[in-house]
Amino acid sequence: MTPPAVQLTIVGSIGIDTIETPAEKREEILGGSVSYACAAASFFTHTGMVGVVGSDFPGAFRETWKNMDIDLEGLQTVEGRTFRWSGVYEANMDHRRTLATELNVFERFSPELPESYREAPYLFLGNIHPALQLHVLEQVRDPKFILIDTMDLWINIDRPDLEKVVGKCHMLTLNESEAQLFTGEGSLAKAARSLLALGPQYVLIKKGGNGSMLFSQEEVFLLHAYPLEGFKDPTGAGDTFAGGLMGALAASGRTDKEAIRQAMVYGSIVASFGVEEFSLDRLVRLDRDQIEERVAKFKDMCRI
Repeated sequence: MTPPAVQLTIVGSIGIDTIETPAEKREEILGGSVSYACAAASFFTHTGMVGVVGSDFPGAFRETWKNMDIDLEGLQTVEGRTFRWSGVYEANMDHRRTLATELNVFERFSPELPESYREAPYLFLGNIHPALQLHVLEQVRDPKFILIDTMDLWINIDRPDLEKVVGKCHMLTLNESEAQLFTGEGSLAKAARSLLALGPQYVLIKKGGNGSMLFSQEEVFLLHAYPLEGFKDPTGAGDTFAGGLMGALAASGRTDKEAIRQAMVYGSIVASFGVEEFSLDRLVRLDRDQIEERVAKFKDMCRI
């Protein structure tokens, strides 16, 4: 039987993390933007992973992805150690402190898309160097919708390439402090207007536990976060949100504003499950029925 075509390609980092939160400390667990984003997207559409791991990468982590039916043709394995990150979260988990970052094989990562991925109608470029994001854009064939993520590092060290890639995407996502840094505007509305002037149709500003804001030239959409009584690990929440959003959007086959708003809801809900446990531990036990049940509860909470 011919495998289903990849509908969504996701490019990003893959890491092995050591994380300490007020809940507990976990060592050598699966992390990285592409891990969280692909896991979230996999509930909605056939997703292709593009990333790099070292020869030390545990086979059990690969099995986790395979069990979620993530396509691994774009996964590179090279000699050396996998990217590693360790950090500690403060008591309220709003801020974290990085203890160590080891780029290892990720330092030489050059994303190369398999032929089957180049035709995918949806593309999410995770938080990697903007020159690498541009390299991916040279390989794809007229995707319907491109979402890119970025961070303060690239804003500070490679603004020219970042502005180029922002001008080639349909949606830019970043957090509120990054939006302010990028534009020099304290007001998020003014920051979004400046970012829209670079070319994207939408700017999605993530506000962590306070939800997100979607800006276009015509309007603003505000989305609350699902209220949780407690959670264990916020690592990867933004990538889970973006991956779920893009997976749901790909499943809809649409790119209009109503479809994007609905996809944001699904992304937010999948992210709310993800933070309940470390790494992908909660997502591997999640199913579509649980997602739909929480989506229904969330919509009822927001009803006026």
